[in-house]
Amino acid sequence: MNGAGPADFRLQRLEQRCFAIGVLALAACIAAAFRSPDQFFRSYLMAYVFWSGVCIGCFPVLMMHHLTGGGWGYLIRRLLEAALRALPVMAALVLPALLGIPHLYTWAHPQAMAGNAALRHKRIYLNVPFFALRTVFYFAIWALLAHYLNKWSGEQDRADAPETRRRLYNLSGPGLVIYGLTMTFASMDWVMSLEPEWFSTIYSAMFMVGQVLSSLAFAIAVLLLFIRQAPLREIAAPKYLNDLGNMLLTFVILWAYLAFSQFLIIWSGNLTDEIPWYLHRSRQGWQWIAMALFVFHFAIPFLVLLSRDIKRQAEALSALAGALFLVRLLDMFWMVNPAFDTAGVRFHWLDWAATLGIGGIWVGAFFRRLGQKPLLPVHDPELQAAIERIGKARVGEA
Repeated sequence: MNGAGPADFRLQRLEQRCFAIGVLALAACIAAAFRSPDQFFRSYLMAYVFWSGVCIGCFPVLMMHHLTGGGWGYLIRRLLEAALRALPVMAALVLPALLGIPHLYTWAHPQAMAGNAALRHKRIYLNVPFFALRTVFYFAIWALLAHYLNKWSGEQDRADAPETRRRLYNLSGPGLVIYGLTMTFASMDWVMSLEPEWFSTIYSAMFMVGQVLSSLAFAIAVLLLFIRQAPLREIAAPKYLNDLGNMLLTFVILWAYLAFSQFLIIWSGNLTDEIPWYLHRSRQGWQWIAMALFVFHFAIPFLVLLSRDIKRQAEALSALAGALFLVRLLDMFWMVNPAFDTAGVRFHWLDWAATLGIGGIWVGAFFRRLGQKPLLPVHDPELQAAIERIGKARVGEA
């Protein structure tokens, strides 16, 4: 996409509109922050954790493709790479959340730590300077991974070099481990420590699966904009769409399994330092959101994605992915906000303004990066073999 074709102009329009929405929404949030700083930082954190998950969750999906291959990955590979090239935008947007630490985390107040015997032994880990330093470290590691994944992918576009493919393969295995380790601690820092007396050994795994699900749903939903145009239509076979649908189904099931496992273990244990997390989320209206998540995050997507016909239709699959992407936002709302709104469910306009603000800025940056590379790798031998197989299958069908 190096020329000024129709797709380029479409990307430019999308980029401009997203940036405009993001700037206006963030301006409204900043104006409201002077009147209600606590609510601003709470809403900002919820929106930031959601959108950072969409961006960072692209790492495991992209690295799984480099490790396993498959034509499904070529449909969304450039979308994933563009999302990772927009990581610096997400790194810059974390600054307001760091500034709001005293408004968000009880452990940031020395008097709260001193008055709670259960928290005093956590002071070495839960303190403002170390928290900020860890966040910088996470983004440094992620930026390094994103740099090499995109750099070597770009080198593959310029020349047919087998060693480039090997580099991507060799990086992806350790990269998945690095993602798992860094995101384990990041999820504990950013969200679990909102309720610092509570802990769960399953929480980080559930958090990461949710990120992968958000990224995959985002990529599949955006894919609909380009799948009928060259060059993506060359690889847009029903078989590969079916594979994407199966991946979506896999992570829907895995999310439900981990969420139920955590609930079952904590509820059956009935320990006073573990059950408050669920008590806050099963009363005063929060139980209805939990029920909605069961229905719209698991039951309906599970049943729909069992259909082979739906998974092979780009429009139907993208529509389902888009709906699931929105439900992922509701899940993040349910995970974060009960830590603050213990009196019951309360939808504040800043929650949605912050979501539009951060999302508009990041998605605008995503569309800008997406226009910087061809939508398909140029010299990938596996891609060429996949296109040839599709061509032979279409000839056979004719």
